[in-house]
Amino acid sequence: MFIENDELKTVVYAYQIEQITEADDDIILMAINAAIDEAKSYIKGNNKKDWKDGRPLYDANAVFSATGTNRNALLMEMVKNIAVWYVIRLCNVDMMFDHVKDRYDRAISWLKQLNKGEITLDLPLLPETVIDENSAIQPFRFGSRTKFNHE
Repeated sequence: MFIENDELKTVVYAYQIEQITEADDDIILMAINAAIDEAKSYIKGNNKKDWKDGRPLYDANAVFSATGTNRNALLMEMVKNIAVWYVIRLCNVDMMFDHVKDRYDRAISWLKQLNKGEITLDLPLLPETVIDENSAIQPFRFGSRTKFNHE
């Protein structure tokens, strides 16, 4: 798994997680899986033409199947912040809630920048597809028509 339960201790105290989840590891596991799926949705490309504009297309399955030191540390921290957000929704401690909500918002903002190609990471990329003239996928093209004259 990309993130283990005990790795959340770098973003929230273990006793807080234990109190909120009542020591139920399934709740933590569901939060981690939801966080990974949310982060994957920002990294993974789709079939829109927007994704053929030259931005890096990350191999989301390879990124999130990495383990140990092969994982990207910055991406891990963002996913952990998102996971803690999913756990913290169970409690009603206002001060902690606001702090975690701010970190969640920053993580989502960062993932959106990664999605748009404004920032890049050293992550596995999808292999480039070869585009030929007979392919249904055509590269982005722009321009204008030649000027019309009545002569």
